[in-house]
Amino acid sequence: MSGHSKWSTIKRKKGANDAKRGKIFTRLIKEITVAAGSGGGDPEGNPRLRSAIATAKAENMPKDNIARAIKKGTGEIAGEVYDEILYEGYGPGGVAVLVECLTDNRNRTVADVRHYFAKSNGNLGESGCVNWMFDKKGLIVVDKEGVSEEELMDMALEAGADDVVEEDTEFQILTSPDDFEDVRGSLEEGGVKFLDASISMIPQNTIDVAEEKVAKSLLRLIESLEDHDDVQNVYANFDIDDGLMELLS
Repeated sequence: MSGHSKWSTIKRKKGANDAKRGKIFTRLIKEITVAAGSGGGDPEGNPRLRSAIATAKAENMPKDNIARAIKKGTGEIAGEVYDEILYEGYGPGGVAVLVECLTDNRNRTVADVRHYFAKSNGNLGESGCVNWMFDKKGLIVVDKEGVSEEELMDMALEAGADDVVEEDTEFQILTSPDDFEDVRGSLEEGGVKFLDASISMIPQNTIDVAEEKVAKSLLRLIESLEDHDDVQNVYANFDIDDGLMELLS
């Protein structure tokens, strides 16, 4: 898997402080609102909403917050209107970067994203410039402890998963976007606990970043983007040696 996957693992191990959790809640509320607005407020008939609610519950978001976000999306109560935007560009070392945003102010968001790229010696590109380098997949991450690889693989593949990839401390289950909810639900029923479960953009190939200065600048760019209130997800096709990644983190 990509270095961005390693970076996500390191951040999970560090844990989320209150400020970070507040940002997570804000992003999830936006996602629930947009999902309800685009596909209706019934999660049974809206896979995107169902997935967003499941993620929110996994983050221990109160039920009232979830219900209020759904009502904002369906227009039952007043709320902000968000535009979905995908920004594409190149970071340090020629690394391809995708930035998924939900914003109520396009001008503000694009100006900030462009600034972050320029500050890191990267550049914001045209639509479609790097998107083709990624595949949209369901990604379910499971801690190795307490789960049998053989049993997990059997459950995942039987439920419709495409592949199960073994990493140092976790298993990563890949699915098609259409099969994601079925696989996730089947594993939950089987008692499997997730570290993460979401629809992600998985790079087809990765670029090795071995120079410390370039790697540091790249990770700074990703952190800056991820900390922005309008940014929902950041994906990149880099790989960094484990030792260098730990040093920089």
